[in-house]
Amino acid sequence: MRTLAVIPARLGATRLPRKPLRILAGVPLIIRVLERVTALRVADRVVVATDSEDIAERVCAAGGEAMLTSASHPSGTDRIAEVVRDARFAAFDAVLNVQGDEPFVSAAAVRAALELVTSGRFPLGTCAVRAAAAVLARPDVVKVVTADDGAAMYFSRAPIPFRRDVSDRSEQDARVLQHVGVYAYTRDALARWVSLPTHPYERLERLEQLRPLAAGIRMGVGVVSGTVRGGIDTEADLERANNEWTTFTGIES
Repeated sequence: MRTLAVIPARLGATRLPRKPLRILAGVPLIIRVLERVTALRVADRVVVATDSEDIAERVCAAGGEAMLTSASHPSGTDRIAEVVRDARFAAFDAVLNVQGDEPFVSAAAVRAALELVTSGRFPLGTCAVRAAAAVLARPDVVKVVTADDGAAMYFSRAPIPFRRDVSDRSEQDARVLQHVGVYAYTRDALARWVSLPTHPYERLERLEQLRPLAAGIRMGVGVVSGTVRGGIDTEADLERANNEWTTFTGIES
């Protein structure tokens, strides 16, 4: 399967204004993400999907490819779907979504999510890491519960799986999975996802991946080792990222 990697980048972030163009180690953040995805060599083509001419110009000046998309998209998934519908990208069978604020995205996470789709096992793929039970109490950390075949059963900000009566914590501890926000799709599954109406679970949890799950579209979850670095959403995140950049180990991280 030929793979298209799409990096959605919206200029109108509120917590970190003009986020894609903020500087990380001397270069705009969106360029660092583009460099990272390109270096992983998992896609046949990489394109930045953006609502900003400024971002598109910066990407092209850096030797990348960008496509201007509608400013009215409610999510990055919708922005990616617009790119995939473009005739220039009709030859690609699998689509990879790496967020535009993830310069440290894990190579293992990207490959795990993509392999679930390119192998034909699932129409949608994502990733998770085993985490300490302490994350269960954190609503900012998204957790996922999977079926025996690796399919996602539910994502939540709540503590799942919840240990009610079992006194031995080890059974719960072994099943705490922290979601990593990397996605892969077949063309058809992506098109169906964005055609669905917003689901009540999606609104309640503020998690758009619950929309395809509620509609019965299977999503595989690749479980990998390591920690989740997280994206860059605030000034503090950007400062941390600049401090960590020189020690970032690179392609196999």
